[in-house]
Amino acid sequence: MKILILGAGKMGSFFIDLLSFDHEVAVFERDAKRLRFTYNCQRFSHLDEIDAFEPELVINAVTVKYTIPAFNDVLPHLPKTCILSDISSVKTDLKEYYESTGFRFVSTHPMFGPTFANLNQLSEENAIIISEGDYMGRCFFKDLYSRLGLNIYEYTFDEHDRTVAYSLSIPFVSTFTFAAVMEHQDAPGTTFKRHMRIAKGVLNEDDYLLQEILFNPYTHDNVVKIRERLKELLDIIDTKDADGMKRFLTNIRSNVERDIREIH
Repeated sequence: MKILILGAGKMGSFFIDLLSFDHEVAVFERDAKRLRFTYNCQRFSHLDEIDAFEPELVINAVTVKYTIPAFNDVLPHLPKTCILSDISSVKTDLKEYYESTGFRFVSTHPMFGPTFANLNQLSEENAIIISEGDYMGRCFFKDLYSRLGLNIYEYTFDEHDRTVAYSLSIPFVSTFTFAAVMEHQDAPGTTFKRHMRIAKGVLNEDDYLLQEILFNPYTHDNVVKIRERLKELLDIIDTKDADGMKRFLTNIRSNVERDIREIH
């Protein structure tokens, strides 16, 4: 299959490496410097170069902020039989956009990134395939993600946004809270150092991505839950309520144990 990848960033490069030995792959990237470390693929930095390639599938791997503008740029250079696809972690407005183009489409979300994941061992990582879209496109990504050993889930666009609001906004906000009150430690403990590594990884993400995840309409209620639990914990600390602390710890241990059981 002829596959055009938009963007030679971290995930774009990952897909180039992943697909280029089994498919005819090209990458479009306006910043020519990013193309220096790509190999076994055609490298385009001008839109007109896409015309002769005639891709059958486009994988949009640019920053979330530019997902739709990148599609708009390449649409005039694609054959009408081409399938559009994205790997965005935020799907806001994408369903309506895809339907307006007249192209077939498939949307997925590999729920891992080069910051934390071991890209050579992904059996504990997850991917979401949006159930709305082209059947053959979904089959392509299902086969691809299965070969990587990913755990695959199928959601609608709306179900995806609800899931992301829970699975990303809660850890992100918790990390922001830690970083906001953090002070320099000359002799940090193990737990502090682990949280520090997580904070550095999260804060290394694109600002617009973090913003869009937190501006997800389903994020608010999850952040309210964090605020309520913090208030409960603060009350327990202020009153030195030993029984209340025991109940609080029992409840959160139960939450963690239940989540571990569901994962496995």
